[in-house]
Amino acid sequence: FLVAKLSDVKVLTFSLGFGKKLLRFRKGDTEYAISAVPLGGYVKLLGEGSDEEVSPEDAHRSFSNKPPLVRMLIAFTGPFFNLLFAFVLFLCVFSITGYPIPSTKVGTVIQGDPAERAGIMPGDTIVGINGVKTEYFDDIMVAIKDSAAGPITVSVQRENRAIDFTLTPKAMEEKNILGDTFKRKVIGVTPSGTLLTKRESPPKAFISAVGQTYMSCKLTVLILAKIVQGAISAKNIGGPIAIFQETGKRAKQGISDFLNFLGLLSVNLAIINLLPIPILDGGHILFQFIELITRKKIPERAIEIAQKFGLVILILVMALAFYNDLDRLFDFKRFIGGR
Repeated sequence: FLVAKLSDVKVLTFSLGFGKKLLRFRKGDTEYAISAVPLGGYVKLLGEGSDEEVSPEDAHRSFSNKPPLVRMLIAFTGPFFNLLFAFVLFLCVFSITGYPIPSTKVGTVIQGDPAERAGIMPGDTIVGINGVKTEYFDDIMVAIKDSAAGPITVSVQRENRAIDFTLTPKAMEEKNILGDTFKRKVIGVTPSGTLLTKRESPPKAFISAVGQTYMSCKLTVLILAKIVQGAISAKNIGGPIAIFQETGKRAKQGISDFLNFLGLLSVNLAIINLLPIPILDGGHILFQFIELITRKKIPERAIEIAQKFGLVILILVMALAFYNDLDRLFDFKRFIGGR
């Protein structure tokens, strides 16, 4: 919307939501509306549709008559603002609301692992690794990961006593949420469940928010790739019902969880919108890129066919998402099997 206005493209409609318009008003050339289906929104531009008639006096303000780079920029800024919104949410979490993080108090000590053999006990608080202070449980994992091969010194507080233990971490294979195997060094302790609220200074929060936005983008792309490859089941795709359920769940868990989930949701919307599927922003960018390289306009008929194909893909994905949502609610297999 903003880039279209700045590029002198006539914006016909700016709507929050899709479907039937519940509230509407006009200011200048643009109709502003709140629509019935509260899933995102849309901006309708003059000359965006191939079957749309554009009057000669408005031809210079038509989207289709703007240079390819301008059209690419207009299409890109929608997803970009999704990413910017996610960054702002993450920044709020890191700097204002804070986020819960386990303390360094030991919950369980795994039998046979280095910590148990050295004498560390449940209820001990790990206050340092190799002389480096540990305030949060994450600090312990980072310190162990960064330690040189060989023995390390683990400093604990047990009631009113400070005790140092010398032990050698062991290498352990684990799987991440994508199912990929990786190795990490462990000493064999788990957190007690005592949570602290961590807030970061503005400069550090800015860096953390950038990192969180980047990692969320990377994770979303990897998950999409794994679904296409079949490594992750398509049953994990969720629709509006799953989104509303998870939003409610996160809201009950606290403001930090809620904002984190909204940020991740916004990143997902950005990445999906940037997919090179006709009808999505990524499809528009692809068309403009082809035109920029070939210096020839793509025939309107080819664009129409591609967009219909893209629409079919979106409908199929949405149908699958709705099916998965309903299956989680009603368990169709048990219903069909009569059990």
